[in-house]
Amino acid sequence: MQRERPRSLFARLGSLIRGIFAVWIRDSERQNPAAVYEQAIHERTRQYRELKEAVAGILYMRNKLEGEILERRAEIARLHDDVRRSVRRGQDDVSLSLIANKQALMDELDRAERELEGVRAEAEEAKANLVRFRDEIRSLTREKGRMLATLANARARRRLSEALEGLSVDADMKALEGVRDHIARLATEGVLEREIGGDDDATRRRLRAIRDDVRHEAARRELEELKHGLRAPELPGAARPEGPLVPAERAAPVVAG
Repeated sequence: MQRERPRSLFARLGSLIRGIFAVWIRDSERQNPAAVYEQAIHERTRQYRELKEAVAGILYMRNKLEGEILERRAEIARLHDDVRRSVRRGQDDVSLSLIANKQALMDELDRAERELEGVRAEAEEAKANLVRFRDEIRSLTREKGRMLATLANARARRRLSEALEGLSVDADMKALEGVRDHIARLATEGVLEREIGGDDDATRRRLRAIRDDVRHEAARRELEELKHGLRAPELPGAARPEGPLVPAERAAPVVAG
């Protein structure tokens, strides 16, 4: 049990390190999707080159077998003519030897034809895989362009949204709002001072008008009193007073004896 614990601890530590490394790789891939696409395209391109070399080898074998088959058929046709000539000449030993060679060549031809069928099937399958890999590379290249454009648009929309959401709480906007509020308050104070000053002027004008009316009324009463004094009948034996007339209100009171 004591020997198994360190091994278990090391295994858990190794699993933790692998997990952390896997998370780091995944986050890095999400942060740089262009590199992921480039790696995938590079890997497909490498496989395409390897498959292309393999297909070229298969095609070489096919062409070689086809050439050998043509040579074998031509050689068999010549041996067949040689056998017929030797038979006509009565050269049985030569005829037997030529027939044996022809049989051997026919066996080789049969083997080459069977091998050629297999090579041709492999060549067709390899060419189909080659075309598939080529189309996949082209598709990945187009997908890379579309996805990166989509990602760029999404990031631009996110930045725009964050900018719009941050306008009301931005420090510069707060400072601008403070300046606007200060200017508005100063303008309001100026209007208030003008309103207060206007009330004082109006009050002074009204007071001045009232005083003018009072003076005018006093002058009019004095004039009426003068006219009344001139129209009053004179007492017998009373002498007309010398000097200016004094209004009745301003005359000294007479005290009865």
